[in-house]
Amino acid sequence: MVLSLAAGRWQLAAAQQNPRVAQALEVARVYLDATRAYQQIPGLSVAIVKDQDLIWSGGFGVTDLEKKTPATASTIYSICSISKLFTSVAVMQLRDEGKLRLDDPVAKHLSWFTALKRAKPEAGDITVEGLLTHASGLPRESNQPYWTGPDFPFPTHDQIVAGLSQQEALYPAETYFQYSNLGITLAGEIVSAASGKPYADYVQEKILKPLGLSSTTPEMPAAEQGKRLATGYSSLTRTGTRDKVQFYLARGIAPAAGYASTVEDLGKFASWQFKALAGGWQDVLKLSTLREMHRIHWVDPEFEGQWGLGFAVWRVGGKTFIGHGGSCPGYRSQLVLRPEDKIAVAVAGNAMIDAGGIAQDVYALMAPALTGKAPEKPDPDFSAYVGSYVAQPWGGESAIVAWEDGLAELSLPSDNPINGLTKLKKSGDHTFRRVRKDGELGEEVKFEMGPDGKATALLWFSNRRARIR
Repeated sequence: MVLSLAAGRWQLAAAQQNPRVAQALEVARVYLDATRAYQQIPGLSVAIVKDQDLIWSGGFGVTDLEKKTPATASTIYSICSISKLFTSVAVMQLRDEGKLRLDDPVAKHLSWFTALKRAKPEAGDITVEGLLTHASGLPRESNQPYWTGPDFPFPTHDQIVAGLSQQEALYPAETYFQYSNLGITLAGEIVSAASGKPYADYVQEKILKPLGLSSTTPEMPAAEQGKRLATGYSSLTRTGTRDKVQFYLARGIAPAAGYASTVEDLGKFASWQFKALAGGWQDVLKLSTLREMHRIHWVDPEFEGQWGLGFAVWRVGGKTFIGHGGSCPGYRSQLVLRPEDKIAVAVAGNAMIDAGGIAQDVYALMAPALTGKAPEKPDPDFSAYVGSYVAQPWGGESAIVAWEDGLAELSLPSDNPINGLTKLKKSGDHTFRRVRKDGELGEEVKFEMGPDGKATALLWFSNRRARIR
């Protein structure tokens, strides 16, 4: 059985017909386009999900700076550590089938694991659950320099096993939080051992194919180089450029950091979870198991590093989110889910960017519109004023956008667009007034109009800003 979203239901939602949703989407588009441009991100792709509907997906920029191929929602990126979610789902499937227990010692499934040195073995076993919660005390990495460029020499299975004898646990198990790619790599090895199948074959058969994630692979798709796979680029250099990153394969580290996917596939993965949590299609995981994975299982003694079973758990603005980020050479990604709202945002870029911050900003812009009631009457047409106005040397641009029953100004670039919106209320012909946080009206903002009936400039405190787009 394949999840129905993959068979025709996965299309842009009717929610876009809600004027508030349409407004929020346009502000998100303006914010994303400016963020890509000002941060000189080659390519950026985003998907927004509300329950079983894809509200919007699209791309900005290019997948390759030389070929100039446009980035789209179907562009493939490395999703790096988001891989850990798929590995964790595989572990929990096998737990539910009785092929392993979360309190099993790792060595029960991987006899070669005993080669790892432990300063205090009497403190307790390193367990399967410890791997999923990053509370195992294991080092962050296997004993190879695979984050080192330019070739990024990721190890094979045999090299990982051989390297264990030169490694030592950092802490006794269940003592501190230590994010560990080695730990989730071992969880992938346990999937193979407990299922009797190669890891990649298992996840394709039991997770990716049933969920209809046809663009998701447990390793970078070499055949898609120069095609759908985006080329990776570095962080910004001193000269304001980004260097091309050499193609790599995660090989033995694939269960922790090897996957590639699209934002639309990540959106489907989120939508499946919303459906399962509502008691719907549960062929991949039972409702109780998915809830168990989302629930916090480990909190560091300093109340940092809250983690579910594979899922990161965090709070922003008094709200709890789950998901995971990804950061690999040349790529950054983020999957943010808030089950209470049934809203998810997937972001992927082909450079070293703050994908997590971008995803949270998009959620903050979209959530009020997606969770509120549709207005009974359409908003007035203020399209004649909408656009970007020059704000140099003080800032990049002042974007004027339709917002609620009036307009709003958003200074670009912005790292907090929802709080950076300054509402403007119509007060006369081509004249608006700033709305204060307390609802009172402030100064006037006037628009100069061109012969085509569209604004050419705005005047704020008598200072003129020319329309530039």
